[in-house]
Amino acid sequence: MTKIALFPGSFDPFTNGHLDTVERTSKLFDQVVIAVATNTSKNALFSLEEKMTFIKQSVEHIENISVREHSGGLTVELAKKIGAVTLVRGLRNNADFEYESTIATMNKIQHKDIETVFLMSNEKYRFLSSSLIKEVAMFGGDISSLVPVGVNEAIKRKYAKIK
Repeated sequence: MTKIALFPGSFDPFTNGHLDTVERTSKLFDQVVIAVATNTSKNALFSLEEKMTFIKQSVEHIENISVREHSGGLTVELAKKIGAVTLVRGLRNNADFEYESTIATMNKIQHKDIETVFLMSNEKYRFLSSSLIKEVAMFGGDISSLVPVGVNEAIKRKYAKIK
């Protein structure tokens, strides 16, 4: 039986912290599906299509990864649909744990066979968030070591148009 993991998120933008989590997850499961969603409570910098393109470019070196759109509905429903046995979530700190454990409990109520696996972020990325990346980039800060190359270039172009 193929063990499929689902790694959902809005990934606006996809960071090296996300990439590290994907690379580590790919070693634990036969297949990893990255589900790119639109977070309606946030103002997105990139369109769904742009985010999917950046992620595909960033993970092309990993054979057992696929990227798909998640355009609504419960994440556990998508997990059922694709046959995922596990949801993967990265944790940076205690606040992430509190937030994610609540969601994991609700997911378990919705789909008793789904498990959530928490991976602690690599120490060098624990401070990193997509919101922080956007804020630093907006003011011209160097984010090149914090995001994949294609994402860095796209953020520079995006903020150059805004200024």
